[in-house]
Amino acid sequence: MANSIIGRDMAVDLGTANTLVYVRRRGILLDEPSVVALNDTTGEVLAVGHEAKRMLGRTPDNITALRPMKDGVIADFEATEEMLRFFIQQVHRRRYLAKPRMVICVPSGITAVEQRAVKEAGYQAGARKVYIIEEPMAAAIGSGLPVHQAAGNMVVDVGGGTTEVAVISLGGVVTSLSIRTAGDDLDAAIVAWMKKEYSLMLGERTAEEVKMTLGSAFPSYDEPEADIRGRDMISGLPRSVVVSSRDVRKALEEPLHAIIDAVRTTLDQTPPELAGDIMDRGIVLTGGGALLRGLDERIRHETGMPVHVAQDPLSSVAMGAGKCVEEFEGLRQVLVSERRRY
Repeated sequence: MANSIIGRDMAVDLGTANTLVYVRRRGILLDEPSVVALNDTTGEVLAVGHEAKRMLGRTPDNITALRPMKDGVIADFEATEEMLRFFIQQVHRRRYLAKPRMVICVPSGITAVEQRAVKEAGYQAGARKVYIIEEPMAAAIGSGLPVHQAAGNMVVDVGGGTTEVAVISLGGVVTSLSIRTAGDDLDAAIVAWMKKEYSLMLGERTAEEVKMTLGSAFPSYDEPEADIRGRDMISGLPRSVVVSSRDVRKALEEPLHAIIDAVRTTLDQTPPELAGDIMDRGIVLTGGGALLRGLDERIRHETGMPVHVAQDPLSSVAMGAGKCVEEFEGLRQVLVSERRRY
């Protein structure tokens, strides 16, 4: 009995695109899109996660499918809270037992107000105590980097809403930069480019699929092509065009440039000793954006640093936060402490 009460602590990677829940001693039990579908007339939640994502861009008037997180922070508080509660119920069946302790990941550039909103959402969703960990720190721990040693580790975490670049040493973040250009902006850039080049209107989901199948950051030998369907903006009728990987790369140029710029700026602000360490160990790439073909090559090309993609980039943040839950006392120092109020 005691075990079932203690063993329920959880870590939540509350992402713009996906939310992952790690439960103590059981690993990642849930990985779903951060989407909520609401019935506007009654205000009730119709679907959350995969089911709600299928509704994006396909809903009638009285139903709204929305993503409550924008740029890594909470854009719609009620919807986020409902979503969190739903996900926690999925993994925490026995509601009447002890409330869980919860570690939630937040972007490093988040304001105190945004941070409080995340904590509040955690408490409303049924947590006993909410701890906050910065995403680049969680990503570094989850990628297996030796964060407690006196050596520089550099993490580039390209998520859905934010790209986090951080240099970590001795269990703390030395320099970090959080920019709100990430996976969503890559999708938006594809939508904008298709509009401009082909006057073809694409939906969010189609753009994401194009990014996954054709997207690349660096030229390669095989540049695949594919048919892309959308609505012709002149005739208003559905139409499909053939687009190659090279075209998509052109479309992604601007957001990619912003991401690489962030890496450069962070390297520029890194103390020389740590910069030397990074030269040896390289940069670790995590987050969904790490799956973009050739992004590692591109960063290597632009910075001259070795770049490694983390083993399972999509779940490294959740795994890192999960480690904090498993070894709570040992890793307590990496959690963001409450600022003392005088």
